[in-house]
Amino acid sequence: MCRVLEVSSSGYYAWSRRLPSKRAREDLWLREKIEAIHARSRGTYGAPRAHAELKAEGINVSRKRVARLMREAGLSGASRRRRKGTTKRDPDAKPATDLVDRKFASEGPDRLWVADIKYIPTQEGFLYLAAVMDAFSRRIVGWAMERYLKTELVLQALNMAIGQRRPEGVIHHSDQGSQYTAVDFGKRCRETGVRPSMGSAGDCYDNAQCESFFATLECELLDRRTFQTRQEAKRGVFEFIEGWYNPHRRHSALGYDSPANYERRHTASLSAPTAEGATVPVGVGLAGVQGNTE
Repeated sequence: MCRVLEVSSSGYYAWSRRLPSKRAREDLWLREKIEAIHARSRGTYGAPRAHAELKAEGINVSRKRVARLMREAGLSGASRRRRKGTTKRDPDAKPATDLVDRKFASEGPDRLWVADIKYIPTQEGFLYLAAVMDAFSRRIVGWAMERYLKTELVLQALNMAIGQRRPEGVIHHSDQGSQYTAVDFGKRCRETGVRPSMGSAGDCYDNAQCESFFATLECELLDRRTFQTRQEAKRGVFEFIEGWYNPHRRHSALGYDSPANYERRHTASLSAPTAEGATVPVGVGLAGVQGNTE
């Protein structure tokens, strides 16, 4: 072998007994960290979010190095694909005015909510998920799951959001689906001071933030699991939203923070004194990243 490779026997034995270099040892340690992060993310994190997780742990390393180590380990993040919609309009219903006009930036929580419906396939048939997201933090503040696609479904999600957040004059933005244009839904909005808003028909960009959440749900959960029953699907979606997405999943639009932690930092910033002893205004230091809908 040494003759074929044109190396000396002594050189080979010296190489075989030599300890790995410092760089190689660091790569091995980093790779183990990255593999653990990838496993905690249910195999969904790519290099950007893995890099953000390492940074949060106080580990300073370049994103390119993280990407290289992930390639060598055969690790990759989940990728999105376009989803099918569930919107069915009622031609006799009058939709609410569009109060958002694709401007999803919000200076604080509970000023703008976005809502939509997603169907979830199971071996028993479809399960329908209605979700309400806070545009400021991307947090899912209300949700409901049923076997039917009726107004009661979106009312349950709205009532959960109202019960948890107690908003004042929040805008509720959705598509023009018949569930949102129904009389009962409009009545509930008036009773609670919620201001309904609806985008144009058949345009996903008019509700891009909620579409983005459902794309994440699809590529990180639904494309990776097959549910035998609706009850199994309910448990899986509940665990994804409340056990992973809200408290832990990092968002590029939030500076790679999670929705729950982003809201905590915002709350802390409101009471943090400035150099002159004043408090920080709502949204300072945080609202600037709200334009990204991904």
